[in-house]
Amino acid sequence: MNRKASAHWQGSLKDGKGTISTQSQVLNATQYSFKTRFEEGKGTNPEELIGAAHAGCFSMALAAQLGEAGLTPESINTTATVTLEKVEQGFAITKIHLDVSAKIPGAAEGAFHKAALNAKENCPVSRLFKAQITMDAKLQT
Repeated sequence: MNRKASAHWQGSLKDGKGTISTQSQVLNATQYSFKTRFEEGKGTNPEELIGAAHAGCFSMALAAQLGEAGLTPESINTTATVTLEKVEQGFAITKIHLDVSAKIPGAAEGAFHKAALNAKENCPVSRLFKAQITMDAKLQT
């Protein structure tokens, strides 16, 4: 399976602008720029998109782990906070923190945390990153 996304950029780093599109057209010439990445401009940025991809991938992986344990989640809400920092070699994504809240009828705390840890370690997006990946997981009652 291959999925495609593309970016188009015009101009210098600080004054230029670009667009991002996805094969599915969910993103279609969506604006991004220096301001959307390092300031508070209107549009998206790579780190925000990586966070969305990681949150979505993790949530699906957690649903799969729970299914293997005979549990069906009513809801899983995941927020991924992506940290971009200036390091010696330039900028780098240095960590991603997952905040997870799930409502799972009949789930025990231990089974939930085991499934969450397995999902964090094994979702395809988690496995992609060299950055530290941390997580807080909360079981809603």
